[in-house]
Amino acid sequence: MPRIGVMFDCNRAPEELPEFAAAVDAAGADDLWVVEDLGWNGGVSAAALALAATTRLRVGIGIAPAPFRNPALFAMEIATLARVHPGRLVCGIGHGVGDWVRQAGAAVKSPLALLEETVVAVRGLLKGETVTIDGREVHLDGVRLVHPPAVVPPIVTGVVRPRSLELSGRVADGTILVEGLHPPQLAEAIAHLRRGGATEDHEVINFAFLHVEDDPAAAARTRATALAGQAGFLGVTPDEVFALVGPAADIPGKVRILTDAGAGTVVLRPFGEDHLGEVLAALKALGR
Repeated sequence: MPRIGVMFDCNRAPEELPEFAAAVDAAGADDLWVVEDLGWNGGVSAAALALAATTRLRVGIGIAPAPFRNPALFAMEIATLARVHPGRLVCGIGHGVGDWVRQAGAAVKSPLALLEETVVAVRGLLKGETVTIDGREVHLDGVRLVHPPAVVPPIVTGVVRPRSLELSGRVADGTILVEGLHPPQLAEAIAHLRRGGATEDHEVINFAFLHVEDDPAAAARTRATALAGQAGFLGVTPDEVFALVGPAADIPGKVRILTDAGAGTVVLRPFGEDHLGEVLAALKALGR
């Protein structure tokens, strides 16, 4: 049985998050994922809101851009949440969107080195180690957390390209895979993780677009407009973006396609007018 998560879309106002998180918790989802992108919500503060509003959900930060996050400060913030909510946090880190990183004046010479060194440093700090690292991008001199968490949260990356996937397989506890991948593409991404050294314990987290719509014509229209941006990112047409678009009754079968291809966690990313309504319909169809 896969884990089923739900994304709180960054376009939603932050004040909507506590009520949304509580409803998703009550409806039986396993995870709630929050987003950190330039100009939108802060990932750590959003995770804090979601954790405080729920009692059971695992909350994932998906993802904090490494160029924006000093690893010492990031570990301090994660440790605070992990101590108060043990076993309920997942720490996601990624390269960040290149244009946004440059816009914020945070571009680095080697994004690959920065990501790997950040993951290694943050994990060491969360484990209570004294961390000294003089890397290509990260430099810490004898830093140690006074209050490391008793339960160290998993560190996952959100990456796309082969070298980054192999890096994630080598140093992370799991990987977030981009929305819209068809099963062969999903399997190919997992193969890169394995080449990097990922074992069966490495959590494969697949974000998936969700739109519950019984009318096929309306579903097609919504798909063509709402998924156009992701189609451009993936270099395909909107019809070629794998998404959970259609009747609620079709959702379990589509989730099964993703899990058969290797996903261990499927995170529903709703779009449309009624995010919560679509999520609740999907969770009910999935037997939650």
